[in-house]
Amino acid sequence: MTVVHTDGACRGNPGPGGWAWAAGRTRYASGAEAHTTNQRMELTAVLEALRANPDGAIEVVSDSNYVVRCFHDRWYVGWRRRGWRNSQNQPVANRDLWEALLPLALDSGREVRFSWVRGHAGDPMNEFVDRLATAAADAQRGQSA
Repeated sequence: MTVVHTDGACRGNPGPGGWAWAAGRTRYASGAEAHTTNQRMELTAVLEALRANPDGAIEVVSDSNYVVRCFHDRWYVGWRRRGWRNSQNQPVANRDLWEALLPLALDSGREVRFSWVRGHAGDPMNEFVDRLATAAADAQRGQSA
């Protein structure tokens, strides 16, 4: 199983943002958006990780409760049933990203697992993707290896 760590960063919320994923320290990518939110960057990191790693089982490790809880608690089931409205009958935030992400995570014919890690708590790979995402937000450009 491929393990990828993901993270998003935002300077202000909204503000300039960055996202990153890494499958170890030698295989990673990051990118940036000029005006975004932290949640959008967290989602973009996962979306880009799944797009870049299309084959085989994958575990996505994220410090975003927003991302991980959606899959663990199956929020998307209610969103779809209610016509993309949340439990407060409001439009689901970041619907465009969720609609791109859900098929890759749920309908790809491979195992996709989500795990949560506490952010800024010393996990080496979480710290690595945090640095990549923050650098992308600051420089407004990504990098890859």
